[in-house]
Amino acid sequence: MRIKRSVTGAKKRRKILKQAKGYFGAKSKLFRIAKQAVMKSGNYSYVGRKRKKRDFRRLWIARINAAARLNELSYSKFIYGLKASGSELNRKILADLAVNDAAAFAALCDVAKKKIMTKAL
Repeated sequence: MRIKRSVTGAKKRRKILKQAKGYFGAKSKLFRIAKQAVMKSGNYSYVGRKRKKRDFRRLWIARINAAARLNELSYSKFIYGLKASGSELNRKILADLAVNDAAAFAALCDVAKKKIMTKAL
């Protein structure tokens, strides 16, 4: 006896079409095309989740670099000085300080400068 897949097949198709809701034209109406579009968009979203981490890190580094240069330090020297001083602040927090609290960031720059000077001597 053969197995008829009418119910499970319909559920499978309905699930894909529900995921493709809002897509342009045939991508939201026709099963085969919708299935391809859903697979492709799933791929894009997977890659995007990885990409977002890179993009934010680049943004944080750019903000830290800009604020550090206002305090006569390059990004690399600033990070080196902080690491040498034993600071545990990550780039996300440093970027937030650079944007929202210039005085606190300037104090961190002074700490980094002092540590660089003591290492150089």
